[in-house]
Amino acid sequence: RMAAAPPSYCFVSFPPCSKDGLVVFGKNSARPRDEVQEVVYFAAATHDAGSKVECTYIEIEQVPKTHAVVLSRPSWLWGAEMGANEHGVCVANEAIVTREPASESEALLGMDLVRLGLERGATAKEALDVIVALLEEHGQGGNYYEDGSSCHAFQSAFLIVDRSEAWVLETSGKYWAAEKITEGVKCICNQLSLTTKIDAEHPELRSYVRSQGWWNGDTDFNFSEVLSLADDHLACCSGRESLEKQSGDVSAQTMIDVLRDKDSGVCVDSESFLTTASIVSVLPQDSSFPCVHYFTGTPDPSRSIFKPFIFVDDVKLVPKVQSPSFGDDDPAKKIPRFQEKPDRRHELYKAHEWARSLLESDQDKGQKLMRIMLDLEKQGLEAMEDILTRTEILDPAEVVDLFYDCVDTELKFFK
Repeated sequence: RMAAAPPSYCFVSFPPCSKDGLVVFGKNSARPRDEVQEVVYFAAATHDAGSKVECTYIEIEQVPKTHAVVLSRPSWLWGAEMGANEHGVCVANEAIVTREPASESEALLGMDLVRLGLERGATAKEALDVIVALLEEHGQGGNYYEDGSSCHAFQSAFLIVDRSEAWVLETSGKYWAAEKITEGVKCICNQLSLTTKIDAEHPELRSYVRSQGWWNGDTDFNFSEVLSLADDHLACCSGRESLEKQSGDVSAQTMIDVLRDKDSGVCVDSESFLTTASIVSVLPQDSSFPCVHYFTGTPDPSRSIFKPFIFVDDVKLVPKVQSPSFGDDDPAKKIPRFQEKPDRRHELYKAHEWARSLLESDQDKGQKLMRIMLDLEKQGLEAMEDILTRTEILDPAEVVDLFYDCVDTELKFFK
């Protein structure tokens, strides 16, 4: 029995579709409804030779230097659903199902590979190389959910973006193919999307699928057709049309609007799944301008606000969007895993629960609160637009508390 993969959506838009020479990236993370996502920052670091890094399920070799990263992640695991690094690289992943059964034995999760790519890659292509090398060495596998009663294993697809290009990377076991994108709008969701335009691939990919009897070598090699279980691999991406309609004008706000859209299915709110967190990143092609990354840190972007983060030295940490830490006592770290579920809610998550009950019980008050919140978000977006259009260089002191202050202000409104 193959469980359906949660229908997350990732997008990227390049100039001239997006405005002012900006690359715009966005993702909704669809996950089990009650899962908490936190937003965490890790500074750049150097590591001793021979040191190891403990990922969600396995330990691997650490590298001498890791880049600073900001991540949105299910708070029980080590990796991330999506995030960015100090060099303007953004990575998001999708759980997918292919003809190759996903491995339940514990290895690297797709989410671990997101974080590893960001920590080790200073460009989109470097992050891709990191991910496929680790896939080759350690494989992917293990439970995607904090669920002690059954294992939900998937293959992974990734959208890897920097200021000049994006790569769509799709994997099946250790085999993979990738397409480079430098223009237009691209969307990936929870199924294979690569067809015959493949710009890089596992050296044994074609011989492997032939040995499995999935391709006879007589036709054009079409990755999705060869590796998909069903012929559902083209009907993806309801949000892409909305972005293409805005061609020439795609901005952070456009991307946010697409991620908030429930009618299109991009904003998932179903019996089993919910958009538990969202990200939008704006990467100016001119590297003298900073990249801006907006995170919600809370479920359902249609009632959350996107708060800006900019990488600077000594950026202020934001404990109010971080889940409590249980250290070695965490049921996710003990074998057998997930025997109980601790309360992982952070302060902002709890405030949102209160706001949601208000929205449901007193519509007038709830809508008034929502209007105030959206106004707050708009102020943030306008301040960032100012930073991205001014001529003088950004003073880091101006944004060192940026994300902290936005979360703080949001919490004050809920009080």
